[in-house]
Amino acid sequence: MDALFRDYASADSPGASVVVIHDGQVALSRAYGLANLEQRAPATPDSDYRLASLTKQFTATAILLLVQDGKLRLDDRVVDVLPGFPPYLREVRVQHLLQHTSGIWDYEDFVPSTQTVQVKDRDVLELLARADRTYFAPGTAVRYSNSAYAVLALVVQQLSGMSFARFLHERVFVPTGMQGTMAHEEGISTVPRRAYGYAVGPSGFIPRDQSPTSAVLGDGGIYTSVVDLVAWDKALDSHGLVSAENQRLAWTPPVLPDGTRSTYGFGWFVDDDGGRKRLSHHGETCGFTNAIVKYPEQRLTVIVLTNRAGGAPWTLAQHVADLWLGTSGTLPWPFERMPNAH
Repeated sequence: MDALFRDYASADSPGASVVVIHDGQVALSRAYGLANLEQRAPATPDSDYRLASLTKQFTATAILLLVQDGKLRLDDRVVDVLPGFPPYLREVRVQHLLQHTSGIWDYEDFVPSTQTVQVKDRDVLELLARADRTYFAPGTAVRYSNSAYAVLALVVQQLSGMSFARFLHERVFVPTGMQGTMAHEEGISTVPRRAYGYAVGPSGFIPRDQSPTSAVLGDGGIYTSVVDLVAWDKALDSHGLVSAENQRLAWTPPVLPDGTRSTYGFGWFVDDDGGRKRLSHHGETCGFTNAIVKYPEQRLTVIVLTNRAGGAPWTLAQHVADLWLGTSGTLPWPFERMPNAH
C-alpha cells in the first residue's frame, strides 16, 4: 500500500486517505500527505474531502428513498414532477437521469469561463433552458451528465419539501451514522475536518479549492471521510436504507434499444471483472480526484480520496483491490470509455 501511494506521502504535498473494507470491517486504513498545506495539517482517515462525482450514488439513493416513500416512480416524466423543467425535455424520465440516458445538455457548457458567481442546483434549470434539443432521444444512448444529477437533487427538494442538503442529512447521513458528512453549502454549513484542494502550479502546489460549478450539490457537492464511507458501505450491504430489490435496480445497467447493455446503473458504473460484478465510480472536480471500487459478491470495497487535481486514484484503487483478490487488473474502468465522463 505505501509503495503505491508514495507520490502522495510527501510532507509538503496534498495527500490521500485510503480504506479497504472487507466483510463490513476495515481491513486497512491509511492517510498520506497534507489536508491543508497552509496550516501543514496532515491528512488522516477522518479528513473530509469533496467527493465530486462519488456524490452521485447518494443522490441516486435519495431518489430511491422517495420511490420507497411512494412519492415518485422511476418512469415518471420529470416535467410532471419538477416545475420549471424545460418543456422540450418532456420525454425525459427520472430513470433516464439516473442512468445517463436522458441526452440533456451539460450545464457547464453554458457557464462562461469569466463567471465568478457560483452556480447552484436551481440555476441548472435556467441553463438547460438555453438549449432546445437533446443530444439524442431519451433512453436511446448513454452520455455522462452532471446536469442529470443536479436535476435529480431538485426533484428530491421538490417532492420532500426540504432542501437537498437537509434531506441527505436526515434520511441518509444520520441513519447510517455518517456523523461528519454533509452536502456543503458555503455560509450555511461547516465541514468539520476539511481537506482543501490543490493543483500543480509552475513552482509547486497552488490552492484550487473552488470553481464556478463547485457549489452544485446533486452532481458532486458532498464532503466526507473514508471513516464515514465505511458506515455508508455497511448500509449498502445491509440494505439499511434501500431495499435489496431497489439496490439491485441501482446496480443493473439498462439494455439500450440497439441491444447493447450500458455500463451505468443508478449512481454507479457496473461491469464484469473476470466473472465478478464490479461497481465503481471516479470523481474529478476543482482540487479533488477520487475513486471507489466495490465487489459486492466478494464483500470488498476500496476507496481513495485525494485533495489534488489530476492523478489517477482509480488506478490505485484497482491495484489495491487486485492485491486483495489476487488478480492482474488489466480491465479499464467503464468511465474511461463513456462519452463525456471525465
